[in-house]
Amino acid sequence: MKRISVFGSTGSIGTNTLDVVARNREAFEIRYLTTYQNVALLFEQAEKFKPQAVAIFDESKVAGFFPRFKELGVEVLTGYEGLLEISKKEDVEIVVNALVGAVGLRPTMNAIQKNRRIALANKETLVIGGHLVMEKAKACNAEIIPIDSEHSAILQCIVGERDADIQRIVLTASGGPFRNKKKEEFSNITVAEALNHPNWSMGNKITIDSATLMNKGLEVIEAFWLFNLKPEEVDVVVHPQSIIHSFVEFNDGSLKAQLGLPDMRVPIQYALTFPVRMPANFPRLDFNELYKLTFEQPDTEKFLSLKLAFDALREGGSAPVILNASNEEAVNLFLTKRINFDQIPIIVEDALANCNLKNYDSVEDLMSCDKYTREFVLSKY
Repeated sequence: MKRISVFGSTGSIGTNTLDVVARNREAFEIRYLTTYQNVALLFEQAEKFKPQAVAIFDESKVAGFFPRFKELGVEVLTGYEGLLEISKKEDVEIVVNALVGAVGLRPTMNAIQKNRRIALANKETLVIGGHLVMEKAKACNAEIIPIDSEHSAILQCIVGERDADIQRIVLTASGGPFRNKKKEEFSNITVAEALNHPNWSMGNKITIDSATLMNKGLEVIEAFWLFNLKPEEVDVVVHPQSIIHSFVEFNDGSLKAQLGLPDMRVPIQYALTFPVRMPANFPRLDFNELYKLTFEQPDTEKFLSLKLAFDALREGGSAPVILNASNEEAVNLFLTKRINFDQIPIIVEDALANCNLKNYDSVEDLMSCDKYTREFVLSKY
């Protein structure tokens, strides 16, 4: 029986994780849950899974729920400090980090310090703190197992292979809802249109990132750290059907690919049970209904965000921190209808050109850079 904490349990990854756990009660036990502000759903989850404690980031949403959680015998922690307290708990074996944004870094570092397995869906952890996170994980003998379908696919393809034989990895991208839209039409894209992803059901921020292809750019940086690669060993191809989740190319020219329906429960379960597989009755891919698989190169002139992510990876230092922080703020500006869709990458490009690019030696350093970048963006836009 593996005991689990789920950070971001009310989001898409979190709810899918709890579905996996509900199907395998003999294998997993939920000990802790957290949410940003969806307290009503968190309470429903607490009723079902009876965790020891929950953490609610937005303290303004807690009123009225304290006595209800108390009746369940569930401790309630609040604010960012409550989140961090959950991340330091000793009585778990697996921490699922499904938080969105830079807020996920410190909980990951705390879980690493406790020598836990981190099932990682919070890509920003590695985008902004890659070398600190990986060095700490190695020192503490902590496992970081990716949940993102692309990185899970890469992991599944390289099991049993020698690192020296890997020539490159190719992350697949659906292309998002605007793959066939002309660049000059981007300024007229509405929030509702950008949130309508053709293949995946995700939270608002990740869905917008998928529409700009920044999500794929962040995944490129994440893959660089997860699989100990060089920047030129990571590539992206647009695959609209989202059936092949990624490829690995080896030094003899062979390719391995992992295929499956777009269902996040598959990589989630694999992260929880790695290196073994556990039976599941998830929907299967039917080749009788699969008429063709297509591939095309991403248009980095139209989708500037992907190019900026590659540039930030090659630049190194604090560039990925600036990339991520400015993008988070730009996406929020778009979601609140204060800028147009086509301004998102322009804001990121502006931040990369004008914020201080330097190396960092601590979490405090990079969080200072993160804060400065956000202030820069908000002061101008």
